[in-house]
Amino acid sequence: MAKPPATVDLKHYDIVVKPVITEKSTLVSEFNQVVFKVAKDSSKPEIKAAVEALFGVRVLSVNTLIQKGKNKRWRGKPYTRSDEKKAIVTLAEGERIDVTTGI
Repeated sequence: MAKPPATVDLKHYDIVVKPVITEKSTLVSEFNQVVFKVAKDSSKPEIKAAVEALFGVRVLSVNTLIQKGKNKRWRGKPYTRSDEKKAIVTLAEGERIDVTTGI
């Protein structure tokens, strides 16, 4: 028996912040994967539920990474960029997300 479609909850919009559109993220799209910037305190099951509810696709797996903030200088004064958490979401065969459109 198929699972009913997940309902969209407002917390899903807080978990998935924005898609990452870079050269590397477009290269992994050939393997049916999409890269998102996500909230730092989100877990893999929460990310999976949010992507399935927001985009109406079936997610096979979620890999996460934390990109440490770089040390920079602005007007001679040093500062540190914030850390970011990214999620690489693998979609089921035949599923597709168009990240150029909004949700």
